[in-house]
Amino acid sequence: MGTLRVVRVLAVLALVAVPAAPAAAGTAGGSGGPAAAGAERVLFHFKDPRITESSGLAVSPTHRGVYYTHNDSGAGPVFYAVGGDGRTKAAFTVAGAAARDWEAMAASVDPATGQGVLWFADIGDNLNGAWPDYSIYKVPEPRTLRDATVQATRYRFKYADGGRNAEGIMVHPRTGRLYVVSKEFAGSVYRAPARLRTDRVNMLKRVGPAPIMATDAAYAPDGSSFVIRTYLSASLYRAPGELISRVTMPSLRQAESIAYTRDGKSLLTGSEGVNSPVYEVPLPTRAAPRRLTAEPPRTPAAPNGTAGEASAGQADGDTGGGVPGSLIALWLGIALGATGIIAFIARRAQ
Repeated sequence: MGTLRVVRVLAVLALVAVPAAPAAAGTAGGSGGPAAAGAERVLFHFKDPRITESSGLAVSPTHRGVYYTHNDSGAGPVFYAVGGDGRTKAAFTVAGAAARDWEAMAASVDPATGQGVLWFADIGDNLNGAWPDYSIYKVPEPRTLRDATVQATRYRFKYADGGRNAEGIMVHPRTGRLYVVSKEFAGSVYRAPARLRTDRVNMLKRVGPAPIMATDAAYAPDGSSFVIRTYLSASLYRAPGELISRVTMPSLRQAESIAYTRDGKSLLTGSEGVNSPVYEVPLPTRAAPRRLTAEPPRTPAAPNGTAGEASAGQADGDTGGGVPGSLIALWLGIALGATGIIAFIARRAQ
């Protein structure tokens, strides 16, 4: 087992050891309290033995009843089209792409052509700054679902405030704007430039906070809100830092992915592992956004020059909406212990 894989395993063990937070009192209108949804259900299990570490999930924007996923690091630049029965319809290899640590994907529609677009994010960095830059690949959605090699456009990125580990990307369905969500104890939402360049590195700028250790993110189909997944729960936002509510998620082996259904009424969430399940979690009515925005606005600038972190729910000790503040101390204690073990392993591996 390589050093990076050991780091990941230790981090996951530290997180799953923390018990889920009890439901807090409050409404979904901005208190940040968990919102109760209808009965969750298993939509399907991935039946393909090649899908062992499903790390990204997206609903096809043009093929009804089709879902896309890809494995984590070490599996090559391959993604799978899966039917509602969990069986693979096609496997696609992305030509010329590297799969250093694929952690997320997103789906959108080109407004000019109506063509589906898939995005694959090679943004994992367990050493938080080890890589000089990060790559996201844009792939036209295959029109025919049969095994093939597809071409991609590669965009390189850097963070304006230094290297980050990240596992979430999302694309605004109306503007096509790309966002990255970092996976940290003090996570952040980053916005990419409106026009992405292939001839130079694109800069990601922080626009708001994210929950602790976010593992994925997705925009609602109408662009009115977005969701960020953590190992323990999911948080709905109107805009970066503007919390709607938390939504209780099913217990999974290692919660890695989140997406909206095509009608936006439910969330889909998946896990790593062979024959892993994809759950459908209906959204409670009171968690729906109260207004529709064309694109999440910037939050007010804070005195230090970064985007402000004001949100409904921050005042009661919530840190970005993913986990109540009462768990932060416990998580940090576990993290310090894990850091010591990681440092020891890193020295031995040198």
